[in-house]
Amino acid sequence: MKKEISDFHTHTFLSDGVLSPIELIRSAKVNGYKQIALTDHVSISTMERVIQEVKADCRLAEKYWGIKAIAGVELTHVPAGSVALLAKRARADGAELVVVHGETIVEPVEPGTNRAAVNCPEVDILAHPGLITLEEAKIAARNGVFLEITSRRGHSLTNGHVVSLARKAGAELLINSDTHQPGDLHTLEFVEQIGLGAGLTIEELSRVVSELPQKLLYRVIERRTETGTEEN
Repeated sequence: MKKEISDFHTHTFLSDGVLSPIELIRSAKVNGYKQIALTDHVSISTMERVIQEVKADCRLAEKYWGIKAIAGVELTHVPAGSVALLAKRARADGAELVVVHGETIVEPVEPGTNRAAVNCPEVDILAHPGLITLEEAKIAARNGVFLEITSRRGHSLTNGHVVSLARKAGAELLINSDTHQPGDLHTLEFVEQIGLGAGLTIEELSRVVSELPQKLLYRVIERRTETGTEEN
């Protein structure tokens, strides 16, 4: 399978990034990306507005630039007990992808957030899961929740731990940038370096870079088909 740059975790100025949604998509296109998800930080107060604004630019970019642009959200620092409710609401509001801000060791995420995310059928990705447990990784594997390998400073400190437990549990991995500014965007060479540095074997890296992003992309396309919003 041909290697492509895919990224399912990025931010615009609708949360704490520096670019507008269309600017970020354009930068990704120029950088060689084939698909990108815009997943601004949201909670109950902002998700509906952010989803609609991002989705408008995603559709515009797809029509004219031939890049698959996905309107997602990242549920960030929400109460662990609210994850399932908010993920379901995000879907109802039109989110095509739901990421949960995991228990990174460099931010005060509420304990229990990882477990709530991997147990939720509406969640696609648990971002920077920190010191995730083997039991949580096994639940993620059963429920089809991807675990993230990240290039984001601080969050990346536990990449090796995440890879080790994902391997034991059979959980699926993605390499994401957690982009906040243009310089955070990946190149294919850097994606491979991140994966190898996190402890992936060459065989595992090939699957994480090529096969698994396509698997998640197909999930998004199926959702669009179900809602009648897939045009390509």
